Amino acid sequence: MQLTYRPYHLQLKHPFTIAKFTRTATPVMLVTIEHEGYTGHGEASMVPYMGESHETAAAFLSKVDVSRLIYPFDFGAIINYLDDIAPGNPAIKAAIDIALHDLDGKLRQTPCWQLLGSEPALMPPTSYTIGIDTPDVVRQKVLTAPDVKVLKVKLGRENDRELIEAIRSVSNLPLYADANQGWTDRQQALDMILWLHGQGVQLIEQPMNKLDVDGNAWLTEQSPIPVIGDEAVQRLPDVALAAGIYHGINIKLMKSAGMYESLQIIKKARSLGLKILIGSMSETSCATLAAAALAPQCDWADLDGPLLTTNNPYVMPGLNNGRWQLSSQPGLGVI
Repeated sequence: MQLTYRPYHLQLKHPFTIAKFTRTATPVMLVTIEHEGYTGHGEASMVPYMGESHETAAAFLSKVDVSRLIYPFDFGAIINYLDDIAPGNPAIKAAIDIALHDLDGKLRQTPCWQLLGSEPALMPPTSYTIGIDTPDVVRQKVLTAPDVKVLKVKLGRENDRELIEAIRSVSNLPLYADANQGWTDRQQALDMILWLHGQGVQLIEQPMNKLDVDGNAWLTEQSPIPVIGDEAVQRLPDVALAAGIYHGINIKLMKSAGMYESLQIIKKARSLGLKILIGSMSETSCATLAAAALAPQCDWADLDGPLLTTNNPYVMPGLNNGRWQLSSQPGLGVI
């Protein structure tokens, strides 16, 4: 077993602004694991607010003993081993987990989605994210968007209604909304949600600070659209805490340390009656296909990383009628 990695900067098509910050690129660590003539590909997308970087990723990888990655892979034991190395660092742990899943599929000559129990026909459409900007720029982003069936709009500032109205002036597509913890007053948040419902918004992510449990629970009780916990739900133990506070959760492989734990999160969420949105950071085709392998088991998908970037180092996955196409090739199908 041989592990190699290289740092990469993923460039965004537009400056990406959410409630609390703006960025133009994302540091990524591309990981490969080789075994018996096959190579598995993995990726860590390290958005700044999560606290990881090329330096922390390289430091973590230097501590990984590849002799502990024994085939056939016990993914539960492997994530426990990675957690024992150091707490946190979910994105670089995800990179290892993704690479091992890709390698496992190739060694078994089976697509990852099949090994994970997904049904390609159930793939939900992916949304395409419109970051916070001026109304003119927002309209231009919508008009130049790829052929998707759902738009996602970032909210959480004082001009939320203006941005929605700008989108509605040029598009009637269904909308997902994400406040990224940007709303602070529960009554004003509810008023906004009621208005958004009338504008065709189908869900709202993390409307208030993740620590405001009572405020988010109150909104969930009052809201006519699903309220989804994102920043509040990172790894498996957080799922049970989300029940009764949110209608559903947002899974991201970069938060949950990879595909294995994301599948456990899906199972736990279903057992608790929670809806599931599978989302992403700014990612290449590699992490996108890893999440897409699980997406048919979820209610909604927000996997637009390759659509928002300019230097994807892999071939763009197939997009048909706004849905990612799962490859019949062994592993993830990363090319």
